[in-house]
Amino acid sequence: MDSAPQETTPLFRMEGVSKRYGGVHALEDAELVVHAGRIHAILGENGAGKSTLIKVMSGVVAPDQGRMTLDGREVSFASPAEANQAGIVCIFQELSLIPELSVADNIVISDPPTRFGMIDRRAQRKIAEEALARAGASDIHPSALVRDLPLSRRQMVEIAKALARKPRILILDEATSALTAADVSKVFEVLRRLRSEGLALLYISHRMHEIAELADDCTVFRNGRKIATYAAGTKTDNEVVELMIGREYQNVFPAKPAPQETAKPVLECRELCWSDRLTDISFVLRPGEVIGLGGLDGQGQRELLLALFGVLRGCTGSVLIDGSPANIRSPAHARAAGIGMALIPEDRKTEGLMLPMTVRENLAFAAMDKVSRHGVIDRQAEDRLLDEMVKLLAIRTAGMEIPVGALSGGNQQKVVIAKWLMRHPRIILLNDPTRGIDVGTKQEIYQLLRRLAEEGAAILFYSTDYDELIGCCDRVLVLYDGEIKRELVGDEITEHALIASALNIGVAEAARMTGANG
Repeated sequence: MDSAPQETTPLFRMEGVSKRYGGVHALEDAELVVHAGRIHAILGENGAGKSTLIKVMSGVVAPDQGRMTLDGREVSFASPAEANQAGIVCIFQELSLIPELSVADNIVISDPPTRFGMIDRRAQRKIAEEALARAGASDIHPSALVRDLPLSRRQMVEIAKALARKPRILILDEATSALTAADVSKVFEVLRRLRSEGLALLYISHRMHEIAELADDCTVFRNGRKIATYAAGTKTDNEVVELMIGREYQNVFPAKPAPQETAKPVLECRELCWSDRLTDISFVLRPGEVIGLGGLDGQGQRELLLALFGVLRGCTGSVLIDGSPANIRSPAHARAAGIGMALIPEDRKTEGLMLPMTVRENLAFAAMDKVSRHGVIDRQAEDRLLDEMVKLLAIRTAGMEIPVGALSGGNQQKVVIAKWLMRHPRIILLNDPTRGIDVGTKQEIYQLLRRLAEEGAAILFYSTDYDELIGCCDRVLVLYDGEIKRELVGDEITEHALIASALNIGVAEAARMTGANG
């Protein structure tokens, strides 16, 4: 990896850029310098200003003050189309694809090729094929409907769509958060090739190992300001995190208590099966435990959580609550008082929140029965409960009446968790709850989970992050092809053991593989 930019004149420069939303400074006197042929990582907590930064660069929002230059000439963009024409293209975390259209239609939607005033379908398909190949996704058929593609393949189409616009600066905002491990490897190959072709790439990710593997340069933002720019590899992870959060970073994961296997199980699963996705799932979950679900993505972990929560139909086997059989027919039944189950969904934006509604409305909706009597809401009781949740989870918001969609991703996730905690669940199911969340907020969530367990909650925690499984969980059930292949307990929960079990191979073989790849 090069230690310094290949050219002295930057391709793009931002100076003194500020943007306010009401009383909140999203950006304040922000600076950024981008060079061609480099991968430049942008780091910071949720709410640090990263999203506003790239929205200003890509013409989504106009800055209140400051200047931007491209090739030394001052520029401003009134729309994303103007930024695209100048060669700045952004791939946002929220996909912009239209599900009912084909892959080819989506890729050329902003500038379709025409012939005699009609869309030239042959030319459109050629453009789509070239863009998909450049994105490392030649296996995706241009005629396929986007709605029929899994989320990871849609993300690859989004990347191809951006490349079809022939960018000079490509901005990627958490572009790998929805990808499988195989797709991540392909994207990394693509990004390295684009760098060698002279593109400038801005890369935003909360995954530190991705930054270490890809980036040439790094800039840290905090509270809307640039804190530092440095060459990748010159700072330790702890030093980087301390720059991001503005305080010493230690004890990422709270201490685990000694195992208490004498407690009676609150949840027991016996030979649970569903379709060809779950086979003979059996385990027990006790009060005060945090049990992890490990394994490669897509091995039945999400289906297991949905089955327990009463979402899936046609399950066989049995689920016991407090030792008695429970036929959980629906989510409403799962969260009823006799069971007391909560599911924190993976996709907070579509499954956990009503984005146009206010923070108050999103929180209060889950606790309506606790703050109302005979259909009349007790506003004082509501205010007390909501204030308690905001303080408990340290939700950072400019007020209870702003749209929840205006909050940072980490604070949106806290609102989702708070909604369920107001119901005081006994059993908490979490579906990859920290995906796309900054390290500071992750630490707060880890501490919260352990505190809830200490208060008697039983937690089943699916994560795609091995460090989380190692640091958070008392036991880990590793799934492979819909079956529990291994249960890891205490000191057995290591990276090698998790990888071995996830691949359904021996630990020694996993150690050899990780050593070869390291």
